[in-house]
Amino acid sequence: MKLPVNVGSVDRIIRIVLGVGLVAVAFGGSLAWPLLGVTWLVAAIMLVTGAIGLCPLYFVLGISTAGNRLAIGRHSKA
Repeated sequence: MKLPVNVGSVDRIIRIVLGVGLVAVAFGGSLAWPLLGVTWLVAAIMLVTGAIGLCPLYFVLGISTAGNRLAIGRHSKA
């Protein structure tokens, strides 16, 4: 089963820019451990979802910024 792309071009760019920004903040060394771990996790999620164009949370909620329509429980070949 191949999941459809549900992250549009602008959304992908925003996610990648935010991910890179969070990596820079994490490398800056100004964060304490709990917040540093969360920053790395969010940065990784932003970079991966931006790179592959698929957001699992969007899929569950039936949201798409890619222009194709998603419906929970239905899979289209859009």
